[in-house]
Amino acid sequence: MPPAPVHAPGPPPAQKPSPSSAVAAWLNEERPATKPGIWRFGYRLPKGAEPADRLAPVTVVGMIIPLVVALFVWSLWQRGAVPYQYELLRVFTPGDWWWGGTLVAPKPQEGQEVALPGREALEVYSGVFFALLVWAVVRLGGWPAIAQHFIGRRPQPARALLALLCALAALSLVFPNAFGVGWDALPVVGPLFSLIVLISGSYEVFTSVLSTNTLYAIVTVLVVWPFARVGGWWTYAKERLVSRERPVANTVAEERPLAQWPELRDAGQHEAAELLTGEVGTGRMNDVDCARVRRAWTVGLSGFRETVLRQGGAAWTHPSGARDLPQRSARHDLLAGQVRIGRWVPAERTPVAYHDVGAALGPDLLGTSLLAVGPSGSGKTRTLVEPLTEALALQALTGGCAVVAVSSPGSRPLGADSAFDVIVRIGDPSSVHDLDPYAETDDPDEAAAILAEALVGDLDTVSAQSAATTLAQLLGPYRTAHGHFPTFPELRELLEGEPSALSVLREAVAGDEVMRRELEARIRQTGMPGDAGRALADRLALLNRPVFAEFFGGGGGAQRPFSLRAVAHHPLRVRIDLPEHGYEEAGRLITRLVLAQFHAVVREGRRTHFVCLVLDDATGTVTAGSVRRIQRLRSQNAGVVLALRTIGDVPEALHGPLYGAVGCRMAFSGITTWDGSRFAQTWGTEWVETTEVAKHTVFADQPMTRAIHALRKLVTGKAVTTDAVTVRQVERERWSASELAHGVPPGHAVLSLTNVRGEHAPPLLVDLRG
Repeated sequence: MPPAPVHAPGPPPAQKPSPSSAVAAWLNEERPATKPGIWRFGYRLPKGAEPADRLAPVTVVGMIIPLVVALFVWSLWQRGAVPYQYELLRVFTPGDWWWGGTLVAPKPQEGQEVALPGREALEVYSGVFFALLVWAVVRLGGWPAIAQHFIGRRPQPARALLALLCALAALSLVFPNAFGVGWDALPVVGPLFSLIVLISGSYEVFTSVLSTNTLYAIVTVLVVWPFARVGGWWTYAKERLVSRERPVANTVAEERPLAQWPELRDAGQHEAAELLTGEVGTGRMNDVDCARVRRAWTVGLSGFRETVLRQGGAAWTHPSGARDLPQRSARHDLLAGQVRIGRWVPAERTPVAYHDVGAALGPDLLGTSLLAVGPSGSGKTRTLVEPLTEALALQALTGGCAVVAVSSPGSRPLGADSAFDVIVRIGDPSSVHDLDPYAETDDPDEAAAILAEALVGDLDTVSAQSAATTLAQLLGPYRTAHGHFPTFPELRELLEGEPSALSVLREAVAGDEVMRRELEARIRQTGMPGDAGRALADRLALLNRPVFAEFFGGGGGAQRPFSLRAVAHHPLRVRIDLPEHGYEEAGRLITRLVLAQFHAVVREGRRTHFVCLVLDDATGTVTAGSVRRIQRLRSQNAGVVLALRTIGDVPEALHGPLYGAVGCRMAFSGITTWDGSRFAQTWGTEWVETTEVAKHTVFADQPMTRAIHALRKLVTGKAVTTDAVTVRQVERERWSASELAHGVPPGHAVLSLTNVRGEHAPPLLVDLRG
């Protein structure tokens, strides 16, 4: 369980008052959805980022040419100037429909009321040719794509209105008399009526007004139907119907700024919304309060209305009572969950959307874990680790995050003491808290796996499985006998095979047959070739030093034991300070222990808050087991931040798996070509277009031309040449090892990102001073 809060909940700490509209303006600022790694607060697309809002000239020409040709062909058709224009009609129509050798239909005798098949066949024939001509123009000219460009991508209702205007224009060409215009109608209605006459054999069908109007309606629907599809009339009509069924308050709430809490008003929580709006307007709520209350509403905490009406902006205050950090060194946007770490540098390989905009990180990116490599002095701690730790500590105050930060040995701590709820200073007698080496587990096998990973996870000579088995054979009997796990000095004696310690433990478990067999198996293996007990005892001796006598459960209650399992259930802010110089190997062992415990505890249950482990120095921490577990953190709503001076601090066999396990990779200025080659292999290659210009000397065949070339060379001093331009698609490394080692300026880094939804940002240069 977490320790009790040091401070009782209360008003926020005294700070410089801000204008009443500052928090409201912060809430109301736009945060558009963008690509990974872009600072969303007030983001605007840079110039040139939006796609060109016009058609290519080739498309326009391709649209006009078929239309012009079709108009010309149709004019020839109407004059009968098309070669062999009526030959097909003669083939498919009877000869008695025409006067001999012509296409002139015979006139009916006086008083004869029969159809004139020849005249109607000519009408249908022209209509079919017109339909084929229209189809060819639409297909060859790409009219559907053009209609989608000019009409289909516009927002409603402009899209539907523009399509309606086009439909009316088309109907005016089909029914000119209905619109009162004087041009001739297109052959649409006439050929259809003629076809009906040919099929029925008379004109009686048109004596009925209902039949005629039905035919006119069918023609109208056929003409309007393409425009209805382009204009999205059906979808728009459904949306309008649904919007009419919604309460009027919904529409009003959607138009309100965020500072007036529209989502609460939309749900009918008007009293709570009015109270919070007043608190924001009068400056009694800061950004942490707004983010915390908004999160409480989002996750659906019970009793929301009553709690807000009772406590206002102080509702759901963090158990520590803090409503802000003592000081901030970076820019934060708690509503978007981001911290700004720099500025994306515009370059040839940088997408336009990233040009000169802020670079930011958040839980959605840290959920895939981050690996940062850079030599000492490159700014890893100052420009990356400290801002991230500060951001996670702020988000913990909103209830959305838990953070465990492990400071480098001998360096300054990550953040002020007052910014954390629990501070474990390993090796410092004044430390208030101690670290539980078993993470408060009751399972001997789980405790053995955690200790085995910490003690010998980096050794190739001892397998983690055999080490875990060795530890479990001792931890199980000891817990059965004493009700708790042994301290490190006691565990070391058992691992070394101390006869007195083993004899006492054997007597204590004499009544438990299972535990007795486990212990007997351990006793038989002690001192045998390949026994993992000796290696475990040697590593455990690093923590069995006088400086650590009061820690790892050996303090006799002087410090309050802290279990890392608490961060899986509560939004705690934890900082672990490693011992000073002289205990580097012990510090690495403790870091591996924290990492192993972190992996074990984040697997438990389902939680709504994000859990992150920040290692300011991950040297000697990465093992084969930890790499496998890092890959599973994304689905466990957790992540780790690993900072290394060089990738050489990781076993070479794990270089590839480590780069593949993390989703975010960062190369700081000053890395070696060896480290750069690992990043280059991970980031891979891309296809780019290259242009090569070759100059070839021109050799003239004619005497006059040779004389002119000679004169030109005499004047300019250069031979006459011609340029041969070759454009090719080539595969090139995104960043080469040499560029990473020598082309990254000081204060910069190359950063690639992947969020938990799988969206990627390519490796781009970021200015950490911006």
